[in-house]
Amino acid sequence: MVGGALDRGGVGTTNSHASAHLGDVLTIATTDVVTVPRTTTIMSTVKTMVSHEFRRIPIADAGTKQLRGIIVCQNIVDFLCGGPRHSLVTNRFGGNILAAVNEEVREIMKLEVPHLYQNASISDALTMMKKEMVGCLPILDKDNCVMAIVTEQDCMRMIAGVKTEVEVADFMSTGVTTIDPDIDIGTAGKLMVDNEFRRLPIVKNGILLGIVTAFDILRFLGSGEALTKGAVDIEGALTVSAKSLIEKDVIWTTSDRDLGDCAQMMVTNGVGSLPIIDQGVFTGILTEIDIVRALATLK
Repeated sequence: MVGGALDRGGVGTTNSHASAHLGDVLTIATTDVVTVPRTTTIMSTVKTMVSHEFRRIPIADAGTKQLRGIIVCQNIVDFLCGGPRHSLVTNRFGGNILAAVNEEVREIMKLEVPHLYQNASISDALTMMKKEMVGCLPILDKDNCVMAIVTEQDCMRMIAGVKTEVEVADFMSTGVTTIDPDIDIGTAGKLMVDNEFRRLPIVKNGILLGIVTAFDILRFLGSGEALTKGAVDIEGALTVSAKSLIEKDVIWTTSDRDLGDCAQMMVTNGVGSLPIIDQGVFTGILTEIDIVRALATLK
């Protein structure tokens, strides 16, 4: 059974493909799901995400685990860097980030959560992720309680190391927006929010130096460093350069590489994307959602 927005309750559709592979999405999903209730503070939610290295976390009732919303890294970046959620800081707390991060997470969570039910198939998951352009899908029981979660990483692992005979060039993203290494975190975050980016490659003089992600900014806040540097002024907290958040060496590949090889590279190196460099030129990027899109197209 496939679900959509939460306001549709338990109503869904079961197609013949899902029935033929009853519940096989659970074979790749994580069943030990960490959730937080709506009354958890934003800062506590961030710390939970950072400590577990989660890029998203379902918001569910403490007792029943009924799904109420979700928080993803981009929501935190939105909250910090001038998106619609930033109004919580400016309007209600007069720019006082110390007060704002102690507000309940319900104030910035997403209410519309694409989701699946426990008898859904892997095919259902791929189709919905591609359609909704999301990196995860909570899996619910008949009472809308969270019982598992499937992510784009779970899907990617299915083809890691498998020879697919499909080249990266067929599914990579081109025309990628890049930033200068001296751009501050706040500006980079606002660019992510405005364009719905998860990551931004950092380039200087045509050379790729690294990639800054929404999770890097999330980690920056969760470490407490942002609060220490910025006191109660969110603008001051995010004035350090984006390049300071780079933690990994650049792992890259070429556009003629097999998709399964690239999936293996991403899994092995714990990265969510691979820059594509052909003949010394940065030509594009392959992300986890690109791999999901490929799997959904080729299935």
